[in-house]
Amino acid sequence: MEKANSFTKEQLIACGNGNLLGHNRPRLPVDNMLMIDRIITINEDGGEFGKGEIVAELDITPDLWFFDCHFKTDPVMPGCLGLDAMWQLVGFYLGWEGAEGKGRALGVGEVKFTGQVLPDAKKVTYKLNIKRKIHRKLVMGIADATMEVDGRQIYSATDLKVGIFSDTSTF
Repeated sequence: MEKANSFTKEQLIACGNGNLLGHNRPRLPVDNMLMIDRIITINEDGGEFGKGEIVAELDITPDLWFFDCHFKTDPVMPGCLGLDAMWQLVGFYLGWEGAEGKGRALGVGEVKFTGQVLPDAKKVTYKLNIKRKIHRKLVMGIADATMEVDGRQIYSATDLKVGIFSDTSTF
């Protein structure tokens, strides 16, 4: 069966509930912590390194939950949420490839913030280039990524690492 190469918000929510990729596959967060509205493209051989790429989007509206609390009278999307979205996408990628278990962020090489997401923005775009995929006893994905707001790059991250674990009780 051919894998889908794009996903809707409803499908991403189904992933968070274990109903898209399978019950024993990595899940996306649900509700407010799902920082992705759609995956425009996902593939196994594209991107800068020829090992896969993901392009995803988040629609920005002034009523998003984080604008009310970060910060009063100075609303801005927390940088950690954009970074988390990138980790979410690496974990999703591994599950989409067939990895089984629970996804956990393992680190990042370098993160740079050169802009901000304000309530009047319209769209955030995440672009990930998979650098390395390990599918042995250790299952891990490593990616470089950028985040754009309304077409302007404002975040970059290198060596985003996500592992997939069958048992996280001692993690």
